[in-house]
Amino acid sequence: MLREPRGRSTATTHFFQFPAVDETEICTRPAKQPRTESEWENSFTFKMFLFQFVNLNSSTFYIAFFLGRFTGRPGAYLRLINRWKLEECHPSGCLIDLCMQMGIIMVLKQTWNNFMELGCPLVQNWWTRRRLRREHSHIAKASFPQWERDYNLQPMNAYGLFDEYLEMVLQFGFTTIFVAAFPLAPLLALINNVIEIRLDAYKFVTQWRRPLPSQAKDIGIWYGILEGIGILSVITNAFVIAVTSDFIPRLVYAYKYGPCAGQGRAGEGCMLGYVNASLSVFRVSDFEKRSHPRTNGSELFEEAVKYCRYRDYREPPDSTEPYSYTLQFWHVLAARLAFIIVFEHMVFAIKTLIAYLIPDLPKDLRDRMRREKYLIQEMMYEAELERLQKEKNEKKKKEKAHHKEWP
Repeated sequence: MLREPRGRSTATTHFFQFPAVDETEICTRPAKQPRTESEWENSFTFKMFLFQFVNLNSSTFYIAFFLGRFTGRPGAYLRLINRWKLEECHPSGCLIDLCMQMGIIMVLKQTWNNFMELGCPLVQNWWTRRRLRREHSHIAKASFPQWERDYNLQPMNAYGLFDEYLEMVLQFGFTTIFVAAFPLAPLLALINNVIEIRLDAYKFVTQWRRPLPSQAKDIGIWYGILEGIGILSVITNAFVIAVTSDFIPRLVYAYKYGPCAGQGRAGEGCMLGYVNASLSVFRVSDFEKRSHPRTNGSELFEEAVKYCRYRDYREPPDSTEPYSYTLQFWHVLAARLAFIIVFEHMVFAIKTLIAYLIPDLPKDLRDRMRREKYLIQEMMYEAELERLQKEKNEKKKKEKAHHKEWP
């Protein structure tokens, strides 16, 4: 009589039928439900930062790159729903508007944030003490033990440290992205941080309960966000210098159209006539009916005004192609694009060189970390090899015992 081979069961085999799963659900499931808590925190951090960044920087980007760019020209203004004329920049240029907007953000907004961060816990703790005095009026205030007084403080929000990180990263963005338009931003950020350090220390010690400590390897996805802001700041400042400011038009005039054209130099006398060259001529009679001036200017001047000037590079109304772009406009546009490309490549090259010369980790520390990693891998390999050898020996013993059972 033959025995049933070992490892095989004579019991009836049961088959389980799994529910059908849609393939699209499998593809989209990791995006809805992250596998680990770290992935969830990184996703939450990035989405919250992106929301706050777009919400707070939309006005500055609009002023820097869109305000006054699509308004058209006198006589052919672009209108919203063919009715409302689009907003234009200040007569001195859009850079002044951007500078004022950055000053309001860096001074008033940061002051208001500090006031709210300290004021909310103070008001909440005052209300808590007032409620406790009503409930325990027969007990003196000094008789409460210290642990009970600490417990009555405001609990720290679960995302309290996240809010602090978010505030600092957004401030870093304000400081670097438009620093070419508002050079005082780093100084105001430093003053605000010095004040906020003391306010946070007072808040953590006297207004909040002691937070529970937790171990963290690094700052997580915040490092990548800071790297992205740094790259964006280089590109944005290049566009601010080239497009928003008058730096490039002044250089083009000095080297190409000014009194020093063709001499290879740009001194003080080379900018004579720049304002006149940056203004185009427009015939008043070419105004649209809705934009036509109410008076002809005869009350201010002895005769009616026939021509006016506006900032642009266009042909005069008496030319063969009236109000078309002049050659100077295309020279300025080419110089702006060239400056953006050269500026970005130069800054990124300097950044790469500095990162290579000053690494994040010293060479000896990096070598020790590699050595430690190698030793750990070697120990794991030896332990796995020893385990496999042990399993192999046990399998041989079982096979010998199995052969002895046969008749």
